[in-house]
Amino acid sequence: MGQKLKITGWIAAGAIAGALTTVSLQTVARGAMAPLPLEELQQLAAVFGMVKTDYVEPVDEKKLISDAIAGMVASLDPHSQYFDKKSFKEFREGTTGRFVGVGIEITQEDGLVKVVSPIEGSPAFRAGLKPNDLITKIDDTAVKGLALNDAVKKMRGEPNTKVSLTIFRKDENRSFPVTITREEIRTQSVRAKVIEPGYAWIRLSQFQDRTVEDFAAKLTDIYKQEPKLKGLVLDLRNDPGGLLDAAVAVSAAFLPENVTVVSTNGQLADSKFTYKAAPEFYQRRGSDPLASLPAALKTVPLIVLVNEGSASASEIVAGALQDYKRGTIMGSQTFGKGSVQTVRPLGPDTGLKLTTARYYTPSGKSIQAKGIVPDVMVDDTEDGNPFGSLRMREADLEKHLNSGQGEEKKDEAREKAREEARKLLEAEALKPVADRKPPPEFGSEKDFQLVQAIKQLKGLPVLVSKTMTERKEEKKEN
Repeated sequence: MGQKLKITGWIAAGAIAGALTTVSLQTVARGAMAPLPLEELQQLAAVFGMVKTDYVEPVDEKKLISDAIAGMVASLDPHSQYFDKKSFKEFREGTTGRFVGVGIEITQEDGLVKVVSPIEGSPAFRAGLKPNDLITKIDDTAVKGLALNDAVKKMRGEPNTKVSLTIFRKDENRSFPVTITREEIRTQSVRAKVIEPGYAWIRLSQFQDRTVEDFAAKLTDIYKQEPKLKGLVLDLRNDPGGLLDAAVAVSAAFLPENVTVVSTNGQLADSKFTYKAAPEFYQRRGSDPLASLPAALKTVPLIVLVNEGSASASEIVAGALQDYKRGTIMGSQTFGKGSVQTVRPLGPDTGLKLTTARYYTPSGKSIQAKGIVPDVMVDDTEDGNPFGSLRMREADLEKHLNSGQGEEKKDEAREKAREEARKLLEAEALKPVADRKPPPEFGSEKDFQLVQAIKQLKGLPVLVSKTMTERKEEKKEN
């Protein structure tokens, strides 16, 4: 049972990243408030008093109130959240793409931390860390069995402080210590390269503060290499979302000027809004970051790769491009997070992230708990998509907001498919490490979906999935 929980948790960990919110940063408070429910507030005060005086040991009053606020907000939906001082700082780091650490992209392998890639120019890069290095100790703490988030926290810290990492380099069969001085890291949310003459790939891993500028710069570089580009792959797989205006800008790069990209609707007047493909809807500083892009980008044949980890802002982009038939959407059905969270500071160090609206594609479709269904469904690998049913989506999250467009229906066959996939994954986990098939890196020569996307651009036959079908919304239990 323990092994099953561990495996299921591993699958969930990657999918939960897909729940990262599309956020609209605002400081506007609601002008009018309804009368407060006096009786319930008196009851809350009474409970607070009883806990304060009767609990087995003294409790911190401020923590009680903070926990009460957090519980109230968390009961709404999976994406609303109260930020205390620590979590507010972490949230702001996530949207700016800046944090203090050693500068590595990581994953887990056999209970250890695996280096996917050192960020170019970072302390880890300068210290000589390489892809596939395994971190076995962080200072005096053994990594084996440590949660990935806990490992990240141990490697982060204050600027100019040191952290000691013990590295196992498999291809050299040796372990060695590395002492790294932490510094502010700027993450790269955009990667790009020319796959072959005439065809290029650009990947967005998250929609951050600098994503649009980096996106424009990478595309400019691509066109310098390939002035007569024949086809482009926009890779949004496992992109959990981020800033709404960044999603509008990326959509605008490919769409005609002033067309609707996305609309939002909620209770407040300022939550009812239509975002269009024009600079005033995404420009935040200086000149228009898209102004220098070649006009050919508006018409270049385009494939958009998505999967169950594509959420929120990435679904806005995919939905807009699909509605205007500007590109072919390929991969698997997206996460289905079609809600907007507004972040409002409550003080200098605390804040509230509150779901204030659903968002809709240009044709008026709600993505919430549904997601974007690809035009062409393609499996993760040439061997199929055996673990796809284990990946969590918005509809699997407790207290998820429904689409607002029709009743959700329960898919009874899904649990059966999940149980079969769990057994298959457990069997895979028991194999020797050398016999397992790790997923290929996105953008590599072994990236099956990217290979199929290039074939689609060339008009060649594509190996379409024979098993994937559209997943309908599931009925929520009352």
